[in-house]
Amino acid sequence: MTKLSYQLYSARNFQPYSAIFEKLGKAGYAEVEGFGGIYADLDDGSLKSLRADLDKNGLTMATGHFSPDFLEKEAKKSLAIAKTLGMDSIYAPHLAADERPTDGAGWLAFGKRLAEMSKPYKDAGYEFGWHNHDFEFVKLADGSLPIERIFEGAPDISWEADIAWVVRGGGDPFAWIEKLGNRITAVHVKDIAPAGQATDEGGWADVGHGTLDWPGLMKVLRGTKAKHFVVEHDNPNDVDRNITRSIASFKKY
Repeated sequence: MTKLSYQLYSARNFQPYSAIFEKLGKAGYAEVEGFGGIYADLDDGSLKSLRADLDKNGLTMATGHFSPDFLEKEAKKSLAIAKTLGMDSIYAPHLAADERPTDGAGWLAFGKRLAEMSKPYKDAGYEFGWHNHDFEFVKLADGSLPIERIFEGAPDISWEADIAWVVRGGGDPFAWIEKLGNRITAVHVKDIAPAGQATDEGGWADVGHGTLDWPGLMKVLRGTKAKHFVVEHDNPNDVDRNITRSIASFKKY
C-alpha cells in the first residue's frame, strides 16, 4: 500500500498537535505535511522537540509548505527547519488574493520568481515545487491559465497537485494529470461534497465520501513520480472522523 500523509493544516482547530500525532499514528498514517504556522517561529530546541514527538508516533514530516516570502527571505532558516524535521520536499503553497498577478505576463514573472527561489533548496537536495489552489485554473484575458504561465516561467520545479482544487477551478483533473504528470511529485488527496452538502465544512468531504473519482485518479497518479499522497480537509468539524474515514477509503485504492 502507498504510504499516506496528513496535512496538519486540517487539524489546526483541534489542538494540541501532540494529540493529533497520536491519532494519526494509531490510524496508520506514515507521514505528515507541515505548514508555516507550525514551525516558522520555532527555535532549534522547539523544532527538535517537534521532531521527537513525530518520531514517537512513527511519523515523518516528509513534506512542508513555506510561504514564497519566507522561502525567499529566510532561506537559511527554511533549510534548517527542513533538515531538523526530516523533510525531503518543500512546496510554496499559496499567494494571497492581493498579491496575485492579473495577466499572463505577471504569472510568467511569478514563475521565474519561483525558479530563482528554488535554487538554494534544490542545491541542498530538496524537491521544490508549487502547490495549487483553484485560481491557477481560471482563464486570463489572453486565454492562458496561470498554472501554464507559472510552469513556463519555472520549467524545472515540480507540482504538488491538489486535485480537488483543480476541480473547483473548473479543470478536468485527468486532463491535467496527463498534461503535467511529469511534474507531479506529491498529491493532495481530498474530496468535494455533493452540491449543497457539508456547507458548514466549506463543501469539502472526507476522502471517499465525496464526488471525486479517487479509485480512477489513483490509477493514473501511480503512473507519475508522486511519492507523497497527503490527505487534506480544509475545514473539518470532526477531525477524528476525517482522519479515520479518509485512510479507510484510501486503503481501497
